[in-house]
Amino acid sequence: MNLNILSYSIYFTITAIIIFVVGQILYKNGNVFVSQLIPNHEELCKKVNKNLLIGYYLLNLGYCAITILSWEKIESINQLIRIIAYKTSIILFLIGILHYLNIFIITNYLKKLIN
Repeated sequence: MNLNILSYSIYFTITAIIIFVVGQILYKNGNVFVSQLIPNHEELCKKVNKNLLIGYYLLNLGYCAITILSWEKIESINQLIRIIAYKTSIILFLIGILHYLNIFIITNYLKKLIN
């Protein structure tokens, strides 16, 4: 059996589940921030939040797919586990950075609106 194909499948499944779960949490809780940016337009806020969710999915899933291109040939199960753990940790790290960057940008924008 080709271990690369197996590792791609495992990696993409794990990261897709993580991305979708985190995306749903951010979508559910993100309406508060969007509603502060666009007050008194609840329907528009929901649509903007939905578009942010779709962009989040496309960005992260696309990055996961692109990273598969740079993988070396996997020769053993130990190497398979190491590479999947490493690549998944990079995705988790990037999701965290993007989240805090978005919070920072939104918070600064709201401060400018209030002042």
